[in-house]
Amino acid sequence: MSMATDTDLPFMKMHGLGNDFVVLDARATALRLTDTLVRRLADRHRGVGFDQLAVIGTGKADAHLTFYNSDGSVSAACGNATRCIAAHLMDQTGRDALTLTTDRGLLPARREADGQVSVNMGHPQTEWAEIPLAEAMDTLEIPIEGAPTATGMGNPHCTFFVDDAEAVALDQFGRRYEHHPLFPQRTNVQVVSLLGSDHLRMRVWERGVGITQASGSSSCATAVAAVRRGLTGRRVRVTLDGGDLLIDWREDGVWMTGATCHVFDGTLTRAWLEAEA
Repeated sequence: MSMATDTDLPFMKMHGLGNDFVVLDARATALRLTDTLVRRLADRHRGVGFDQLAVIGTGKADAHLTFYNSDGSVSAACGNATRCIAAHLMDQTGRDALTLTTDRGLLPARREADGQVSVNMGHPQTEWAEIPLAEAMDTLEIPIEGAPTATGMGNPHCTFFVDDAEAVALDQFGRRYEHHPLFPQRTNVQVVSLLGSDHLRMRVWERGVGITQASGSSSCATAVAAVRRGLTGRRVRVTLDGGDLLIDWREDGVWMTGATCHVFDGTLTRAWLEAEA
């Protein structure tokens, strides 16, 4: 059995602008995840299906979050899942603010007056070794066709500014650059068009996942890249396939605000958990 449990296992299904997650609460039940189990759970035909799996654990803050991509790999950051789980925990506790930890560090979260949730995703990483890149270089325009900007938000990002994001064949484009040798840990890939001084249109290819309707960390990285290139101010609206996120790069980090949705609660049966891959 791949789980340290002898019973059915409850889970939550959530999404942020169509970027969807399965969430497991490990605060009361010890979990022992394997790569195979994560991939089975990610299968939209034989499992549940998700862009990322998030596990809620205990830590020094209100909770610690661990993230897995649909291919079983670990991700240090997942902004939309962080917002969704923050909303869930605030509903549980009746609070309007809390602090989460991830491999990215401490992430303060709060509920806004309109019900949306904001999370501080921390300071961006703009030095080549932090992102990381394979060798020393100027990260503002790295030596790839199209001169994209490289940014770290706890995970690596490669942002291409193009005339028309809609015209890019993202399935081929993203697959090609995710595995570029300049990114030893692979990379998320964004194609972005400037719609105004405070408005960006972005489409996303996530490493270990593929095309997604939205990505919080990608939105943060793209906003930072746009500011560094002198295209926008520090507070921008990012329009993704699934909706809009507001990104605000402040002195204390990059704040991300948007809608969250707790779709349903379900149960993974013991028989499914024990089944062969």
